[in-house]
Amino acid sequence: MNRRNLVISVLAVSLSLTGYSQEEAKIKHAPPSNTDPASGVEMYRTYCAVCHGLDGKGSGPAAPALKQKLPDLTLLSKKNGGEFPTFRVSNIIQGDAVITAHGSKAMPMWGDVFRVLKRDEAIVKLRVHNLTQYIASLQP
Repeated sequence: MNRRNLVISVLAVSLSLTGYSQEEAKIKHAPPSNTDPASGVEMYRTYCAVCHGLDGKGSGPAAPALKQKLPDLTLLSKKNGGEFPTFRVSNIIQGDAVITAHGSKAMPMWGDVFRVLKRDEAIVKLRVHNLTQYIASLQP
């Protein structure tokens, strides 16, 4: 997919979190919404919650449309010996790690989407950092 013509694949069922059955969940395409790069919570709610759920437990309204069950983001530290895997999470957000549920590397990853929103690598890194820190804050 050409970055100039990038249309991100957003897994969206509805603006509301209710009203669709698992059978109705479909992948839809939408242009990326711009968010405040300083707000990890705003980015999470805009880009991640539709799949991962507002609570990070993997039960967002679009989760049934994915190839695999989503991980519980609140258990990342627990599954990593009590330490939050900052580097790995940042790489996944950036698009440097292939995640089966996210599709292939041919599918745009958030790093590419963030570059489309603002072609400033410092802002892209700020977005990835703040989104990673928000996900870290979901740990019990």
